[in-house]
Amino acid sequence: MNINILEQSLQIEFTVKEQFLAVRFHKLWNIPLSHIKQTTTTAPLTTWKELRSPGTCIPGLVKAGTYYTPRGKEFWLANYQKGNYLTIELEDENYKRIIMTVDDNEFWQQRLNPE
Repeated sequence: MNINILEQSLQIEFTVKEQFLAVRFHKLWNIPLSHIKQTTTTAPLTTWKELRSPGTCIPGLVKAGTYYTPRGKEFWLANYQKGNYLTIELEDENYKRIIMTVDDNEFWQQRLNPE
């Protein structure tokens, strides 16, 4: 996955493997920076009350795709073994949260948190 900020938008570009795991048919995802409420790097909470549709889950390894949770609709692309979580809370978007694992999660948290 490649993350950039272009013209006041967060751009997430997925690899073919990530698109396959998340059952995501679009390679690019653009989110206006004004729609980002908060970002965190702590491990996200997950429960058995989550419905995956569509996506992939291999317990202890990977969680990818769309999940309907008590918190709202979420997009996950997380590798449990890496742990470098970046959770992006959204407003005025189809998803309430995006949860990803990225190598430089603390850098992106600082860059994306609204001032």
